[in-house]
Amino acid sequence: MRETVRRIERATPPGRDRGIDALRALAVLGVVLGHWLVTALVADTGTVRGASPLQHMPGLIPLSWLFQTLAVFFLVGGHVGAAGYASARARGTTYRQWLGARLARLFGPVAAVLTVWTVAAGAMLAAGAGYATVHALGKLVLSPLWFLLVFAALTAATPLVAGLHPLWPLAVVACGDLVRLGLGGPAWLGWLNVAAGWLVPYCLGAAWARGAFPVRATGRALLAGGAAATTGLVLYAGYPASMVGVPGAAVSNLDPPTLAAVTFGLAQCGAALLLLGPLRRLLRRPVAWAAVALVNLAAMTVFLWHQTAMMAVTALGLLAGEALPGLHTVPDGPGWVLARLAWLPVFAVALLVCLAAFHAYERGTAGGRGGSRTVRGRGAARTAEVRRA
Repeated sequence: MRETVRRIERATPPGRDRGIDALRALAVLGVVLGHWLVTALVADTGTVRGASPLQHMPGLIPLSWLFQTLAVFFLVGGHVGAAGYASARARGTTYRQWLGARLARLFGPVAAVLTVWTVAAGAMLAAGAGYATVHALGKLVLSPLWFLLVFAALTAATPLVAGLHPLWPLAVVACGDLVRLGLGGPAWLGWLNVAAGWLVPYCLGAAWARGAFPVRATGRALLAGGAAATTGLVLYAGYPASMVGVPGAAVSNLDPPTLAAVTFGLAQCGAALLLLGPLRRLLRRPVAWAAVALVNLAAMTVFLWHQTAMMAVTALGLLAGEALPGLHTVPDGPGWVLARLAWLPVFAVALLVCLAAFHAYERGTAGGRGGSRTVRGRGAARTAEVRRA
C-alpha cells in the first residue's frame, strides 16, 4: 500500500488541481451511496420489485439532499470540458479529435455492461424468471445511462455553450415549469429540462474554467441563494422535498429535473466551490490523494457497475431460502435502515469484484497488451488539460 501511495504521488504533476478530482470523486460516491441507501429490491409473490424507503419513511428525505450529487459532477464536467477544449485548440487538435477522445472514455466501458446484461436478461427469462422481475432489474442497470447520454450531449456542445451564462438555461427551466406545472401545460415540456437543467451547472463550470467569477464569493452566493430558492419552492410552490424520485409521488424532482432540483444543484455547486480550499489542503497528504486518484481512475466502472453489485448480493441472498432484512424486505421502518447499513460493506466488496473484472474496459487495456501505452498517453493528455485549467 505504501508503495502504491508513493507511486501515485510521484506520478502526479505539481500543477494538477487535486481539489477538482476530489469533487468528482465525491460526486460519484454520492450517487453510489444514494442508490444503495434508497433503492430496495423486495422479494415477494415470486417476483422481485423495486421499492424506496423514502416512500415509507419521509423522515429519510434529507438523505436525498446529501447523496443526489449530479450537479457537482456536471459542474466539474463543465470546468474540465471547457478547459480541455481550450487546451486542445491551443495545441492544434481538431474538434473531432477532441470529442472522439472524450466520448471514447465515456462510452468504452458501457459496451461491457450492455453485453453482460443482455446475456443475463436472456438467461433469466430462459430459466423461467418473470418479465416483471427482469424488467425491474434491467431498469436499475440501464436507467443511470441517461446521465451518460446527457453528459455526452453537453460535452459535444461545449464549443457552443462554454460562453453561455447559466441564467439562460435556468430561465428555460423556470418557464417550462411555470407552463407545465403552474398553468397545466403539456407534460412533455418537462423533458426540455433534461438538457436545460443540467446545462446550468455545466455552464457554471465552464465559466469557472475561464475565470469569470471569484470562486469563494460566488460559492457563498450560490449556497445561500440556491438554498433559499429551494426552500421557497418546496414550502410555497408545491415542489417535493425529496431530490430524487419517490414511487407514487405526483411530481419527481429528478425525472425530469425541476426548477427546485436546479436551484438545489446551485446550492450544492456553491458548497463545492467553498470546499475547494480545504480539499486542496487535505490532498497534500499522499494517502488522501492516493484514495481520490484511485476513485477517479475507476469512476466509470464504479458508476456503471454499482447497481449490478447490489443486485448480485441480493440474488445470492435469495439462496438463504428466506427474505433477509435490509436486502429483500419492504423498507418500512428503522429496522430496515439498520440492516441496510450493515449490507453496505457487502455491496462494496461485490463492487470490488466487478471492478477487478471490468476495470480493463475503462483503462482501455481489455483489447490487448498495446492498450497500456494508449492509457499512458490518455493519462498524460488528461494531466495536461488539468494543468492548463
